[in-house]
Amino acid sequence: MAPDLGEEEQALLPANSPQGCGSVLCNPRNRSHRMVLLFFMCLLGFGNYYCYDQPAALESEIQNVMDVDTTHFELLYSLYSYPNVVLSVFGGFLIDRVTGLRWGAILFASIITVGHAVFAFGGQINSFLTMEIGRFIFGLGGENLAVVQNAYAVSWFKDRELNMAFGLQLSVARLGSTVNMLSSEKAYLAGVNHFNFSKPQSIGFALWIGVLFCIMSLGAAFVLWFFDKRRNRMLNLPDHGTGEKVRVRDVKDFPLSLWLIFFICVAYYVAIFPFISLGTVFFQEKYDLSSSDAHVVDSLVYLISLGGALVFGIMVDKVGLNLFWVVVAIMGTIVSHGLMAFTFVTPYVGQILMGTMYSLLACALWPMVAMVMPEHQLGTAYGIMQAIQNLGLA
Repeated sequence: MAPDLGEEEQALLPANSPQGCGSVLCNPRNRSHRMVLLFFMCLLGFGNYYCYDQPAALESEIQNVMDVDTTHFELLYSLYSYPNVVLSVFGGFLIDRVTGLRWGAILFASIITVGHAVFAFGGQINSFLTMEIGRFIFGLGGENLAVVQNAYAVSWFKDRELNMAFGLQLSVARLGSTVNMLSSEKAYLAGVNHFNFSKPQSIGFALWIGVLFCIMSLGAAFVLWFFDKRRNRMLNLPDHGTGEKVRVRDVKDFPLSLWLIFFICVAYYVAIFPFISLGTVFFQEKYDLSSSDAHVVDSLVYLISLGGALVFGIMVDKVGLNLFWVVVAIMGTIVSHGLMAFTFVTPYVGQILMGTMYSLLACALWPMVAMVMPEHQLGTAYGIMQAIQNLGLA
């Protein structure tokens, strides 16, 4: 007998399972097994988040080397966001109706890998048009991959540790953003100073590192495919959610509470992500910080979410009151913006507060979708949520 398992859980183990493996690797109902899967769910989003803000980390270099003004530079974010106003809904419906989570994860992880490879190639050959094309392709997969990641978390953690799962996913995904903010400029400088690359080649060199992280996320999608299929086989679960048919016209019957969640999402994130994308320049100009110091300050929101999201996720799981914590997070974020807009208090204070509130909101808000929607419609619901968010960001 494997240790710490009840008779019902033991019955789930394959007949040829080696003694003692059920505690982690063999029993999908075991908490340790779910934690292993959560690790790969987190890696699934790592490459996407690392690459999403690479333009921001290399903003000065891209603008100076390629002679691009701020308006054209912001197209790199608009080209990501505009398609997802529609495609996130389509992608969510595709996941619910056609591909399921497993193949959806592999499909969208492949798309972001190809898209960022084109983006990196454009930087390497000093072609801003090629970079724009790559960014557009990357956007086709990026938000849909986030939809898959959210639906995976609900599939494995609903009614258990869902807020913690969302918190840890955010923490590890934002680790990608933080590593990017702290390393991309250094990779560019290493290309120029140590490898004697030209400046465009050095931009490409920094961006190709992001491609490697996308490949890692694609690998995580294959691992999740294996273990999710194995769980469904062992527990006699259907491969596509609950097995109920998903129809486009179901959207009109979504509850008002879900649409209010969507509104909160877009209203909040339009106050965060655009600010971070231009934050490096803002901190340099208002606070007279060096480029390196401005990057550090700009990355604080994501850096704090590394541990904060997990801590808050565990707290919300134990305390509940998701809506209350959402209100607290919104009010705190308003205060942080006010500090940086109207005072000259060190920007570290405002950014630390913003990062704390950002972590709290993400842990409390996103799981609320699973509280008001059935599992077979979660892909569509999260897809619409991402689409509305991108409408605001575009």
